[in-house]
Amino acid sequence: MNLGIDLDNTIISYDNLLYKLAIENNYIPPDTRKNKKAIRDIIRKLPEGEIKWQKLQALIYGPMIGGAELINGVSDFLEFCKNKQIKVNVISHKTEYANYDTTGTNLRIAALDWMEKHDFFDRNTFGLSKSDIFFESTRKEKIERIIKQRCTHFIDDLEETFLEPAYPNNVKKILFTNFNSTSISNITVCNTWKEIKLNFEKYH
Repeated sequence: MNLGIDLDNTIISYDNLLYKLAIENNYIPPDTRKNKKAIRDIIRKLPEGEIKWQKLQALIYGPMIGGAELINGVSDFLEFCKNKQIKVNVISHKTEYANYDTTGTNLRIAALDWMEKHDFFDRNTFGLSKSDIFFESTRKEKIERIIKQRCTHFIDDLEETFLEPAYPNNVKKILFTNFNSTSISNITVCNTWKEIKLNFEKYH
């Protein structure tokens, strides 16, 4: 078994950080759900909403990524993988720089720093190596990396990854989402990382 996992909004949650920044900028009402999609949908309807949204994304993926959180259940799952000697690759569609970031923060280095602070590379915790982390500039290159790393399973929060024409049929699809339905065939839909872990425990 050789596992690939997406990073943003699959391992890392930006929901609370996004909510905080959107409130500070008066982009959303206080009763908005602390959910990336809910926040995004409101901001995009504002004047120059798409630019406002992209500027917020530039902040959360770059200079303010330290305020992002590890999604509940990821720790238990990665410890399970380590104990069962399941190979884990983190494969992310992430450019080096954001268009609207005035700080010049390298998004890939920022993500690695975040992972280091959350013990991803600690042998006594998750035991991953930086050589297990891959950042790709396009979704097409992300798919090519999944193939190159010979992943048997891939976990992602975006259906678009699995809808790519080049996505290999022999790599099992696991969609991490709040929704229970999808139009994609031969896919496992999980709402929590606990549910994902239960699925993998069937193999062990």
